[in-house]
Amino acid sequence: MRKRGTFGSSLGTIMVVGGSVIGLGNIWRFPYVAGENGGAAFILIYLAINFLISVPLMFSEFSIGRAAKSNAMRSFRRLSPVKSWQGVGYLGIATSFVILSFYSVIAGWALEFLRESIAGTFMQLDPAGIKAHFDDFVASGWGPIGWVIAFVALNGIVVSFGIEKGIERFNKTAMPMMLVILVIMCINSFFLSGFREGATFLLRPDFSKVTPAMIMQALGQSFFSLSVGMGAMITYGSYIKKDDNMFRIGGTVAISDVTVAILSGLAIFPAVFSYGISPTSGPELVFLTLPNIFAQMPGGQIFAILFFLLLFAAAITSSVSLMEVAVAYVSEEFRLRRRIATLIITLCVMGTATLCALSQMPGSSLTVAGQNLFDLFDNVSSTYMMPLGGLLIVIFAGWVMRRDLFLRELTSNGRFGHRLSRPVYFMIRYAIPIAIAMLFLSKLGWLQF
Repeated sequence: MRKRGTFGSSLGTIMVVGGSVIGLGNIWRFPYVAGENGGAAFILIYLAINFLISVPLMFSEFSIGRAAKSNAMRSFRRLSPVKSWQGVGYLGIATSFVILSFYSVIAGWALEFLRESIAGTFMQLDPAGIKAHFDDFVASGWGPIGWVIAFVALNGIVVSFGIEKGIERFNKTAMPMMLVILVIMCINSFFLSGFREGATFLLRPDFSKVTPAMIMQALGQSFFSLSVGMGAMITYGSYIKKDDNMFRIGGTVAISDVTVAILSGLAIFPAVFSYGISPTSGPELVFLTLPNIFAQMPGGQIFAILFFLLLFAAAITSSVSLMEVAVAYVSEEFRLRRRIATLIITLCVMGTATLCALSQMPGSSLTVAGQNLFDLFDNVSSTYMMPLGGLLIVIFAGWVMRRDLFLRELTSNGRFGHRLSRPVYFMIRYAIPIAIAMLFLSKLGWLQF
């Protein structure tokens, strides 16, 4: 039997897990959602939800993975005599694969805009020209495919080198680089005329906007941002050493998640307000609004390069965790060498990601129930697969997995967080399933606030 890989150090574990949770959503979605929903009030609620709900759910996944020392599917098989529970592992593997398929398309856009930033394309276009350029690029279908293939191939290269020499080593380089770029962009924003207005938009507390609907939005953002419910943390948990402090890993990652999101907002919104442009959310902010600002900003080409390099780094540190879920399963269940398993998954993701890109062409027949494949994969994974996976995982950890085994894994055999373990276990058994069930029902439209 081949020796199973582990993370080389606690720092490496934090870097890898942090890389998984810090992705595109932290940079383009969280700052805008926070600004529109009470600023600091939203951030405080988000932090509370992180530590009370999402991090304990992460602990559940870590404990399942570390106890079983196996891939997402086999972990459930080893820890429960009831075979049907392994279906939760299959759901996690499928979820990570679906997300990676459409996520790679967005990452491909980031690579294209990085290339265009280096070439100075934005400097020659007005806002209408930038919008037409982006629309033409996405609608071409074939245009993004080259970047999709390149991005997925880069993921495959990193994952093929294994846990310590591939994923951990890569994240130890990429994460500090992301932080340095963010700090540079924040320093630049500090000297812009719109810094006060941008910082106020993001950080001013408005507790009048604290409503049940806003709390559910914060819950959803936290749940998805921390990469839970998709098998990634079970897989990564299986590589965590038995003497690593799970509480320190989870706490550090949760704080890093919101810190990067706030820094991203401080880097982006002062520039948005300095040039009199309305802040927007999602692809429009990143691929239309910001290139327009970079075209007007002194030294804008340099900051465009830095920003899209940051966006690419955030995308790939998250996507390697998604690919690892499927690679670990194929390698272990079919007894294949890691590089062969990685090649198989890489080719499969290239195929589905290519279909997602092609589905965005005008008149494309790649649709299901009126949605193109890109939107379908996005909606199905966020609305159904991730909430259901998270709910089943926390039920398994709290009600199926042996209590003594779970607590041993959670506390590293009693070495860390012994006093915290019991309230965390209570949350996992009772409070968190209710919270996730409410999120699930609200996503389905069956529960209104």
